[in-house]
Amino acid sequence: MKWPRAGGILIHPTSLPGLFGVGDLGPATIALLDFLAAARQKLWQVLPLGPTGYGNSPYATLSAFAGNPLLISPEGLVEVGLLAPADLADQPRFPDEQVDFGAVAPWKMALLRRSHQRFLTVPPAAVRHEYERFCVAQRDWLDEYALYAALKDEHDGAAWVEWEPPLVARHSEALLQARQRLAGEVAFYTYMQFLFFRQWSAVRRAARARGISILGDLAIFVAHDSADVWAHPELFQLDARGNPTVVAGVPPDYFSKTGQRWGNPLYNWDALRETGYAWWIERVRRALELEDFIRLDHFRGFHAYWEIPADHETATEGRWVSGPGEALFSAIRAAMGDVPLIAEDLGLITPGVRALRQRLGFPGMKVLQFAFGGNARSTHLPHNFTPDSIVYTGTHDNDTTRAWFAACGGHERAHILRYLACGEDDVVPAMIRAAFASVVQLAVVPMQDALGLGAEARMNFPSRTEGNWEWRVRGEQLTPEIADWLASLATLYGRA
Repeated sequence: MKWPRAGGILIHPTSLPGLFGVGDLGPATIALLDFLAAARQKLWQVLPLGPTGYGNSPYATLSAFAGNPLLISPEGLVEVGLLAPADLADQPRFPDEQVDFGAVAPWKMALLRRSHQRFLTVPPAAVRHEYERFCVAQRDWLDEYALYAALKDEHDGAAWVEWEPPLVARHSEALLQARQRLAGEVAFYTYMQFLFFRQWSAVRRAARARGISILGDLAIFVAHDSADVWAHPELFQLDARGNPTVVAGVPPDYFSKTGQRWGNPLYNWDALRETGYAWWIERVRRALELEDFIRLDHFRGFHAYWEIPADHETATEGRWVSGPGEALFSAIRAAMGDVPLIAEDLGLITPGVRALRQRLGFPGMKVLQFAFGGNARSTHLPHNFTPDSIVYTGTHDNDTTRAWFAACGGHERAHILRYLACGEDDVVPAMIRAAFASVVQLAVVPMQDALGLGAEARMNFPSRTEGNWEWRVRGEQLTPEIADWLASLATLYGRA
């Protein structure tokens, strides 16, 4: 497909400001869209939007189809009569600069239960009709997810492999009894999904009205403790009890000397192929109901993925196994037409991975933080870019550019300053300028870099299991001066 020449900002909704402890789909999101419009940015990039589990990672969600209830705006519920203003009067004082998930989640869930009770007793007629249409339209994934979530609550948060054997094995009688026993909880989880998608649809309309497209993120793997694996165990490599026999990760790389053991179950690609890749087609279809463009996380795993024995604690011992390759994307195109996908082709990229991406016509990724310290042939240096790419100063897995530069060694620092022709105090704006000036069609800057923030604003440490995904921007940081500067770059380099 033909990609627009555009600039954009990467910031996940949880990182937005607001009164309720975590960014949500309320006024702060509209304020962000207004900031992006003033900055003449055409793209807003988000991370996966699903409900998170242990560790709060958007790349290990409880469902590949559901939305994160923590993103539901309380103010939006008051606006349509699904909460009373008094319901927001007793909120705790949450920190402004980070998400305290442990404090936010129970408060938010209690508030959403209050909203559900109001919906059951005095539902606005128009909202009730929307809810009924939503339940019918999304039943293919919604019924299984809501039952899974209700059962998980009933088992005090235990993973599904720890439930009673008839539930683990999905015996029809056990499932029927569970639906009857937990009907109220199933209805509550269904209601939360309705609220999320109702509010997200409003956000997407607001973005389109401002000429802004949303770039989403599709994680290649799903969490083992998820509705997807519980509902479709035949599509994954599991033992008789439902535990993974092998898990996903990557070998030692830039981020970790022992590699990354992600722990996600690996797909049974033979079983998926026999279905015509139906589950994957529906997953992509669902993603494009939410976003305009999709970044395929860990694209190299579709060519070959790193298979780690499940009983190994690190990723150092594993093997490369061939993925589905072009067959998967041919099936997606046959079902959906030309899908706007971007390949996250970072890490150990072989000629085979590059050839697959080029045959499929997907843009690849360039990251300026990976460009320096070597020689002039680095593919991440702007003079080597080709238009079929998307460039970042850094990603959600990198430190902020300011902190990255501070940690660089002398040789790398010298290369950076020579290449960008700037002083040490101007590296961040010079990196952003280099991204926008480059030949690539899409240039995206993490909000932390647009604001010139340091290590305190890092979003994720790939080798760390706790303390990630917590950063939040403050509303007063999104100044007209920064918007004007970004707008000048977008105009100067043809991205406005």
